[in-house]
Amino acid sequence: MAYDRTLLSPDALQTFLTQHPAWKHEGGMIRRTYEAPSFLDGIAFVERVAKAAEAADHHPDIDIRWRKVTLALVTHDAGGLTSRDTSLAAEADRLFTEGAAVR
Repeated sequence: MAYDRTLLSPDALQTFLTQHPAWKHEGGMIRRTYEAPSFLDGIAFVERVAKAAEAADHHPDIDIRWRKVTLALVTHDAGGLTSRDTSLAAEADRLFTEGAAVR
């Protein structure tokens, strides 16, 4: 499947980071750590992210440490950040908030 591999401009990245201040630009990736109320809530969040990632065919690096879930995104085949990364990051934020509202 062919995807747009256009790298984000510095302005586009800064706009995303301003709108999503919990995300940080580190090591060429965008990264965020979420803290869930419990381990199982964290795992449920990972499952929601995994389903969104699979649907987008764009998979984050995921690190789970008890209640903390860290997502890291970069479009490897583009050699940097693209709109695919910021779109999935924004979706992860929505899914985390949605999950909190369900409890």
